[in-house]
Amino acid sequence: MNIASQNFPEAFRSFFRRGGVLPRLILINAAVFVLVYLSALIRWLFAVEGSETVVQSPLINFAAVPSNLDDLYEKPWTLITYMFLHEGFLHLLFNMLILYFGGIVFLQYLTQKQLSLIYITGGLFGALIFIVSYNIFPIFTDVREFAIAMGASASVLAVMIAISAHVPDYRVNLMFVGPVKLKYIAVVFIILDIFSIKGNNPGGHLAHLGGALWGFIYIQLLKNNLDPFSLFSGRRRKIKVSYKSEKTGRPLNDEEYNRIKAQEQQEIDHILDKISESGYGSLSTREKELLFRSSNKKK
Repeated sequence: MNIASQNFPEAFRSFFRRGGVLPRLILINAAVFVLVYLSALIRWLFAVEGSETVVQSPLINFAAVPSNLDDLYEKPWTLITYMFLHEGFLHLLFNMLILYFGGIVFLQYLTQKQLSLIYITGGLFGALIFIVSYNIFPIFTDVREFAIAMGASASVLAVMIAISAHVPDYRVNLMFVGPVKLKYIAVVFIILDIFSIKGNNPGGHLAHLGGALWGFIYIQLLKNNLDPFSLFSGRRRKIKVSYKSEKTGRPLNDEEYNRIKAQEQQEIDHILDKISESGYGSLSTREKELLFRSSNKKK
Protein backbone atom coordinates (compact mmCIF):
# COMPACT_ATOMS: atom_id res chain seq x y z
CA MET A 1 0.00 0.00 0.00
CA ASN A 2 1.61 3.26 -1.06
CA ILE A 3 0.06 5.85 1.21
CA ALA A 4 2.27 8.67 0.01
CA SER A 5 1.19 8.42 -3.60
CA GLN A 6 -2.58 8.14 -3.13
CA ASN A 7 -4.92 10.91 -4.27
CA PHE A 8 -6.78 11.24 -0.97
CA PRO A 9 -9.95 13.10 -2.12
CA GLU A 10 -10.56 10.72 -5.02
CA ALA A 11 -9.59 7.66 -2.98
CA PHE A 12 -12.03 8.58 -0.22
CA ARG A 13 -14.88 9.29 -2.64
CA SER A 14 -14.36 5.93 -4.33
CA PHE A 15 -14.05 4.24 -0.94
CA PHE A 16 -17.41 5.46 0.34
CA ARG A 17 -19.17 4.83 -2.98
CA ARG A 18 -18.18 1.14 -2.84
CA GLY A 19 -19.89 0.62 0.51
CA GLY A 20 -19.19 -2.26 2.88
CA VAL A 21 -18.44 -2.66 6.58
CA LEU A 22 -15.39 -0.39 6.71
CA PRO A 23 -17.01 2.80 5.35
CA ARG A 24 -20.11 2.12 7.47
CA LEU A 25 -18.01 1.95 10.64
CA ILE A 26 -16.29 5.21 9.78
CA LEU A 27 -19.60 6.94 8.95
CA ILE A 28 -21.22 5.74 12.19
CA ASN A 29 -18.33 7.12 14.23
CA ALA A 30 -18.47 10.43 12.36
CA ALA A 31 -22.26 10.70 12.71
CA VAL A 32 -22.13 10.06 16.47
CA PHE A 33 -19.41 12.70 16.85
CA VAL A 34 -21.50 15.29 15.00
CA LEU A 35 -24.56 14.42 17.08
CA VAL A 36 -22.64 14.83 20.35
CA TYR A 37 -21.06 18.08 19.21
CA LEU A 38 -24.38 19.61 18.11
CA SER A 39 -25.98 18.56 21.39
CA ALA A 40 -23.19 20.23 23.35
CA LEU A 41 -23.37 23.33 21.15
CA ILE A 42 -27.10 23.76 21.73
CA ARG A 43 -26.61 23.40 25.48
CA TRP A 44 -23.85 26.02 25.36
CA LEU A 45 -25.94 28.47 23.31
CA PHE A 46 -28.72 28.27 25.88
CA ALA A 47 -26.21 28.69 28.72
CA VAL A 48 -27.14 25.37 30.32
CA GLU A 49 -25.17 24.76 33.47
CA GLY A 50 -22.26 22.42 32.92
CA SER A 51 -22.21 22.94 29.13
CA GLU A 52 -18.63 24.25 28.98
CA THR A 53 -17.18 20.89 27.93
CA VAL A 54 -18.43 18.11 25.69
CA VAL A 55 -17.77 15.54 28.43
CA GLN A 56 -20.63 17.04 30.44
CA SER A 57 -23.09 16.38 27.62
CA PRO A 58 -25.98 14.04 28.54
CA LEU A 59 -25.14 11.98 25.44
CA ILE A 60 -21.65 11.32 26.78
CA ASN A 61 -23.11 10.25 30.11
CA PHE A 62 -25.57 8.01 28.25
CA ALA A 63 -23.09 6.33 25.89
CA ALA A 64 -19.65 6.25 27.61
CA VAL A 65 -18.79 3.04 29.48
CA PRO A 66 -18.34 3.57 33.25
CA SER A 67 -15.81 1.81 35.45
CA ASN A 68 -18.28 1.80 38.35
CA LEU A 69 -20.01 -1.58 38.36
CA ASP A 70 -23.30 -0.19 39.70
CA ASP A 71 -23.45 2.34 36.86
CA LEU A 72 -22.54 -0.36 34.36
CA TYR A 73 -25.37 -2.54 35.66
CA GLU A 74 -27.80 0.30 34.94
CA LYS A 75 -26.28 1.07 31.51
CA PRO A 76 -25.07 -2.23 29.97
CA TRP A 77 -25.48 -0.84 26.43
CA THR A 78 -22.45 1.38 27.02
CA LEU A 79 -20.22 -1.66 26.41
CA ILE A 80 -21.15 -1.18 22.74
CA THR A 81 -21.93 2.52 22.41
CA TYR A 82 -18.64 3.73 23.92
CA MET A 83 -16.67 2.37 20.95
CA PHE A 84 -18.40 4.81 18.58
CA LEU A 85 -18.05 7.84 20.86
CA HIS A 86 -15.35 10.54 20.64
CA GLU A 87 -14.89 13.68 22.66
CA GLY A 88 -12.55 15.57 20.31
CA PHE A 89 -12.16 15.84 16.53
CA LEU A 90 -8.46 14.91 16.54
CA HIS A 91 -9.24 11.76 18.52
CA LEU A 92 -11.88 10.82 15.96
CA LEU A 93 -9.63 11.69 13.00
CA PHE A 94 -6.67 9.65 14.24
CA ASN A 95 -8.81 6.60 15.00
CA MET A 96 -10.60 6.72 11.65
CA LEU A 97 -7.35 7.09 9.70
CA ILE A 98 -5.88 4.04 11.44
CA LEU A 99 -9.13 2.13 10.92
CA TYR A 100 -9.16 3.09 7.24
CA PHE A 101 -5.60 2.01 6.45
CA GLY A 102 -5.70 -1.04 8.71
CA GLY A 103 -9.12 -2.03 7.40
CA ILE A 104 -8.03 -1.78 3.77
CA VAL A 105 -5.24 -4.30 4.39
CA PHE A 106 -7.49 -6.44 6.60
CA LEU A 107 -10.02 -6.89 3.80
CA GLN A 108 -7.34 -8.11 1.40
CA TYR A 109 -6.97 -11.25 3.51
CA LEU A 110 -10.05 -11.59 5.72
CA THR A 111 -13.76 -11.00 5.31
CA GLN A 112 -16.21 -8.15 5.84
CA LYS A 113 -17.94 -10.14 8.58
CA GLN A 114 -14.65 -10.77 10.36
CA LEU A 115 -13.87 -7.05 10.23
CA SER A 116 -17.16 -6.07 11.84
CA LEU A 117 -16.87 -8.77 14.52
CA ILE A 118 -13.22 -7.93 15.27
CA TYR A 119 -14.23 -4.28 15.69
CA ILE A 120 -17.06 -5.09 18.11
CA THR A 121 -15.31 -7.82 20.11
CA GLY A 122 -12.09 -5.81 20.26
CA GLY A 123 -14.06 -2.92 21.73
CA LEU A 124 -15.73 -5.27 24.23
CA PHE A 125 -12.38 -6.72 25.27
CA GLY A 126 -10.99 -3.21 25.69
CA ALA A 127 -13.95 -2.21 27.89
CA LEU A 128 -13.46 -5.37 29.97
CA ILE A 129 -9.79 -4.58 30.61
CA PHE A 130 -10.69 -0.97 31.50
CA ILE A 131 -13.41 -2.00 33.97
CA VAL A 132 -11.41 -4.81 35.58
CA SER A 133 -8.30 -2.64 35.93
CA TYR A 134 -10.20 0.20 37.59
CA ASN A 135 -11.80 -2.21 40.05
CA ILE A 136 -8.73 -4.21 41.10
CA PHE A 137 -5.80 -1.76 41.08
CA PRO A 138 -5.58 0.45 44.19
CA ILE A 139 -4.24 3.40 42.18
CA PHE A 140 -7.72 3.91 40.70
CA THR A 141 -9.64 3.81 44.01
CA ASP A 142 -10.31 7.55 44.09
CA VAL A 143 -11.58 7.79 40.51
CA ARG A 144 -13.37 4.52 39.81
CA GLU A 145 -16.72 5.90 40.98
CA PHE A 146 -16.89 8.41 38.13
CA ALA A 147 -14.31 7.27 35.53
CA ILE A 148 -15.58 6.62 32.00
CA ALA A 149 -14.08 5.42 28.73
CA MET A 150 -14.98 6.39 25.19
CA GLY A 151 -13.50 6.09 21.73
CA ALA A 152 -12.91 3.53 19.00
CA SER A 153 -9.23 3.04 19.83
CA ALA A 154 -9.61 -0.44 21.37
CA SER A 155 -11.65 -1.60 18.37
CA VAL A 156 -9.27 0.03 15.89
CA LEU A 157 -6.22 -1.52 17.55
CA ALA A 158 -7.92 -4.92 17.52
CA VAL A 159 -8.23 -4.61 13.73
CA MET A 160 -4.69 -3.27 13.32
CA ILE A 161 -3.01 -5.86 15.53
CA ALA A 162 -5.08 -8.68 14.02
CA ILE A 163 -3.96 -7.95 10.47
CA SER A 164 -0.40 -7.27 11.65
CA ALA A 165 -0.32 -10.71 13.28
CA HIS A 166 -1.92 -12.28 10.20
CA VAL A 167 0.53 -10.82 7.66
CA PRO A 168 3.38 -9.41 9.78
CA ASP A 169 5.71 -8.87 6.82
CA TYR A 170 3.19 -6.87 4.74
CA ARG A 171 4.92 -3.61 3.79
CA VAL A 172 3.28 -0.19 3.98
CA ASN A 173 4.97 2.78 2.35
CA LEU A 174 4.61 5.55 4.92
CA MET A 175 5.12 9.17 3.96
CA PHE A 176 8.54 10.50 5.06
CA VAL A 177 9.46 7.03 6.33
CA GLY A 178 9.33 4.61 3.41
CA PRO A 179 8.41 0.90 3.47
CA VAL A 180 7.65 -0.44 6.94
CA LYS A 181 6.43 -3.92 7.88
CA LEU A 182 3.09 -4.10 9.67
CA LYS A 183 4.61 -5.96 12.62
CA TYR A 184 6.83 -2.99 13.43
CA ILE A 185 3.91 -0.56 13.25
CA ALA A 186 1.98 -2.83 15.63
CA VAL A 187 4.90 -2.96 18.08
CA VAL A 188 5.15 0.85 18.09
CA PHE A 189 1.44 1.21 18.89
CA ILE A 190 1.69 -1.26 21.78
CA ILE A 191 4.85 0.30 23.23
CA LEU A 192 3.31 3.78 23.09
CA ASP A 193 0.24 2.58 24.97
CA ILE A 194 2.26 0.75 27.63
CA PHE A 195 4.40 3.81 28.33
CA SER A 196 1.34 6.09 28.35
CA ILE A 197 -0.56 4.25 31.10
CA LYS A 198 0.97 6.51 33.77
CA GLY A 199 -0.24 9.60 31.89
CA ASN A 200 -3.51 11.50 32.15
CA ASN A 201 -5.60 8.81 30.39
CA PRO A 202 -4.64 5.45 31.93
CA GLY A 203 -8.07 3.91 31.37
CA GLY A 204 -7.97 4.68 27.67
CA HIS A 205 -4.54 3.11 27.18
CA LEU A 206 -5.50 0.02 29.18
CA ALA A 207 -8.55 -0.35 26.93
CA HIS A 208 -6.32 0.04 23.86
CA LEU A 209 -4.11 -2.79 25.07
CA GLY A 210 -7.19 -4.93 25.70
CA GLY A 211 -8.32 -4.47 22.11
CA ALA A 212 -4.81 -5.19 20.82
CA LEU A 213 -4.63 -8.36 22.90
CA TRP A 214 -7.90 -9.64 21.47
CA GLY A 215 -6.79 -8.93 17.90
CA PHE A 216 -3.65 -11.01 18.50
CA ILE A 217 -5.55 -13.84 20.23
CA TYR A 218 -8.10 -14.04 17.42
CA ILE A 219 -5.45 -14.48 14.73
CA GLN A 220 -3.70 -17.19 16.76
CA LEU A 221 -7.01 -19.04 17.02
CA LEU A 222 -7.56 -18.59 13.29
CA LYS A 223 -4.12 -19.99 12.49
CA ASN A 224 -5.10 -23.10 14.43
CA ASN A 225 -8.34 -23.39 12.45
CA LEU A 226 -10.40 -22.26 15.46
CA ASP A 227 -12.58 -19.33 14.44
CA PRO A 228 -14.87 -18.21 17.29
CA PHE A 229 -16.80 -16.10 14.79
CA SER A 230 -17.97 -19.25 13.00
CA LEU A 231 -20.68 -19.38 15.69
CA PHE A 232 -22.28 -16.41 13.93
CA SER A 233 -22.23 -18.03 10.49
CA GLY A 234 -24.09 -21.26 11.19
CA ARG A 235 -21.27 -23.33 9.65
CA ARG A 236 -19.93 -26.34 11.47
CA ARG A 237 -16.56 -26.50 9.81
CA LYS A 238 -14.07 -24.47 7.86
CA ILE A 239 -12.19 -25.86 4.91
CA LYS A 240 -8.53 -24.97 4.75
CA VAL A 241 -6.77 -24.80 1.40
CA SER A 242 -3.06 -24.78 0.57
CA TYR A 243 -1.46 -23.47 -2.60
CA LYS A 244 1.57 -23.82 -4.83
CA SER A 245 2.60 -21.71 -7.78
CA GLU A 246 1.21 -23.16 -11.01
CA LYS A 247 4.28 -21.92 -12.92
CA THR A 248 7.13 -23.04 -10.63
CA GLY A 249 5.48 -25.63 -8.39
CA ARG A 250 7.07 -23.94 -5.40
CA PRO A 251 5.10 -22.74 -2.37
CA LEU A 252 3.83 -19.17 -2.49
CA ASN A 253 5.19 -16.59 -0.07
CA ASP A 254 3.10 -15.62 2.97
CA GLU A 255 1.44 -12.57 1.40
CA GLU A 256 0.45 -14.39 -1.82
CA TYR A 257 -0.70 -17.47 0.09
CA ASN A 258 -2.87 -15.54 2.56
CA ARG A 259 -4.43 -13.37 -0.13
CA ILE A 260 -5.39 -16.35 -2.32
CA LYS A 261 -6.53 -18.36 0.69
CA ALA A 262 -8.84 -15.58 1.86
CA GLN A 263 -10.36 -15.16 -1.60
CA GLU A 264 -11.07 -18.84 -2.05
CA GLN A 265 -12.27 -19.22 1.54
CA GLN A 266 -14.85 -16.51 0.89
CA GLU A 267 -16.11 -18.42 -2.12
CA ILE A 268 -16.23 -21.68 -0.16
CA ASP A 269 -18.10 -19.94 2.66
CA HIS A 270 -20.65 -18.73 0.12
CA ILE A 271 -21.07 -22.29 -1.20
CA LEU A 272 -21.58 -23.68 2.31
CA ASP A 273 -24.15 -20.99 3.05
CA LYS A 274 -25.92 -21.88 -0.19
CA ILE A 275 -26.02 -25.55 0.81
CA SER A 276 -27.42 -24.60 4.21
CA GLU A 277 -30.18 -22.52 2.63
CA SER A 278 -31.09 -24.49 -0.50
CA GLY A 279 -29.36 -27.86 -0.31
CA TYR A 280 -26.50 -29.45 -2.22
CA GLY A 281 -28.58 -29.78 -5.37
CA SER A 282 -28.73 -26.00 -5.76
CA LEU A 283 -24.99 -25.82 -6.50
CA SER A 284 -23.69 -25.28 -9.99
CA THR A 285 -21.24 -27.76 -11.53
CA ARG A 286 -18.36 -25.36 -10.92
CA GLU A 287 -19.33 -24.89 -7.26
CA LYS A 288 -19.51 -28.66 -6.71
CA GLU A 289 -16.06 -29.10 -8.29
CA LEU A 290 -14.55 -26.33 -6.14
CA LEU A 291 -16.05 -27.79 -2.99
CA PHE A 292 -14.80 -31.28 -3.88
CA ARG A 293 -11.25 -30.06 -4.65
CA SER A 294 -11.10 -27.99 -1.49
CA SER A 295 -12.30 -30.87 0.68
CA ASN A 296 -9.53 -33.14 -0.61
CA LYS A 297 -6.57 -30.79 -0.48
CA LYS A 298 -3.98 -31.35 2.22
CA LYS A 299 -2.54 -28.74 4.52
